[in-house]
Amino acid sequence: MPAEEVPQDPADALAAVVALRRLADRLEDAAVEQAMRSGWSWPEVAEALGVTRQAVHKKHARRLIAAGVTLRRRQ
Repeated sequence: MPAEEVPQDPADALAAVVALRRLADRLEDAAVEQAMRSGWSWPEVAEALGVTRQAVHKKHARRLIAAGVTLRRRQ
């Protein structure tokens, strides 16, 4: 990123980082929910995100269950 695009004030730059992280988290939540509703498995989602199955399950399972998403069981 060119230096002129980074806010000069460190507080502004850090606030931008926080905003981007929150946006990324919301996008991930929506994409994972869409994938699981489409029948993807935990390993498929994990591979797409570049994390382990355990990591994606730990991060998203509770929220997906609360949202009424039917989760696939390991076979």
